[in-house]
Amino acid sequence: MKAIEILIMALRNLSGNKIRSLLTMLGVIIGVAAVIVMVALGEGAQRKVTENITAMGSNLVMVFPGRGSSRGGSFGGGVQLTNSILSVIEDASFHIKTIAPEVRRNFVVSYGDSSMQTSVIGCTLDYITLRNYQIADGRFFDETEINARSRVAVIGSYLADELFSNTDPVGEFIKIGVFRYEIIGVLKEKGQSGFGNSDDLLLIPLTTMQQRIMGNQRLSTVYIQADSAENVNKVYNQVYEALLEEFQDEEKFNIRNQAEILETVQETSKTFTLLLGGIAAVSLLVGGIGIMNIMLVSVTERIKEIGLRKAIGATKLEILSMFLIEAVGLSVTGGLIGIGLGWGVSSVVSRVTDWTTVISPESILISFGFSIMVGLFFGGYPAYKAAGLHPIEALRHE
Repeated sequence: MKAIEILIMALRNLSGNKIRSLLTMLGVIIGVAAVIVMVALGEGAQRKVTENITAMGSNLVMVFPGRGSSRGGSFGGGVQLTNSILSVIEDASFHIKTIAPEVRRNFVVSYGDSSMQTSVIGCTLDYITLRNYQIADGRFFDETEINARSRVAVIGSYLADELFSNTDPVGEFIKIGVFRYEIIGVLKEKGQSGFGNSDDLLLIPLTTMQQRIMGNQRLSTVYIQADSAENVNKVYNQVYEALLEEFQDEEKFNIRNQAEILETVQETSKTFTLLLGGIAAVSLLVGGIGIMNIMLVSVTERIKEIGLRKAIGATKLEILSMFLIEAVGLSVTGGLIGIGLGWGVSSVVSRVTDWTTVISPESILISFGFSIMVGLFFGGYPAYKAAGLHPIEALRHE
């Protein structure tokens, strides 16, 4: 038999049992689709977190209190950062563009009969520029208000929507504890991040936070912006050396740069994505077992046909090829349908849940290639069994 005849014969056998072929392909379809969807979710999560870290600002180095401080580097016992550390950091490197300290603490804020807990952040003038925030309405506080420890506030878009759904917040007063703060501005929406909601916050002058609310000069974080991406590591090393000289103990401070955080998150996300893809790939193996079972049944049903073909001159290779083509045809067709299903499910999940999904060509190629291998591997034994039948015994089979 010619190769084209073997191919036509194999496809005819598959099309002659449409329901059985579809059920056989189901495992492969689900397996390929699951791999594509799981990897798309993992890749989407990685991209989202990367975007959120980048949205924190560019060329950043961050300094936090060291071990022994209370959770989140805020207030309580242990090592603390204070305003005095700012001059040490500023003198550490000529490549520092901006320094923006913050004091962060959760408070219940209220407007009228509505109240909610949010992050209240005391900061300086450079804070919103360094952290990539923009003013949507109103203005940011100025130097005069910082020096006067004024009770003014700029709120995030989420806080504005929750407390001022039908009211323009600018000019209204919001309570932090028992004290009223005039809202002078609203920030543009920034969106969810891997570290929480970037729009659920309230900004007040650093002096107001430290002197009117906290009663001390402690800092939660100091954000340092290098003058270029090339100088981030240089700033990191120079600030580290300056802080080590100041504290005489590296455990009394914690310093991180943006690249470190990004690399760690990306590595974690890749591992998570591989884990999801590996779990989903198990269903491909199940689909392969289904192909092998059905092909064994097909061989048993067609023993007489095999014997007849061998009796009229069909070789072992031709019989082997016919059954292998059938097995691979099932896996390839199932793989193609699975790719379409996985693509569609990923798109629907992205639109319905607002979860970012990234369909990578690599996941499609790997899952499709794996489905072909499944067809070859699990279809090999039934094909070999069919090719090895003796023609006389096959013809006598009842």
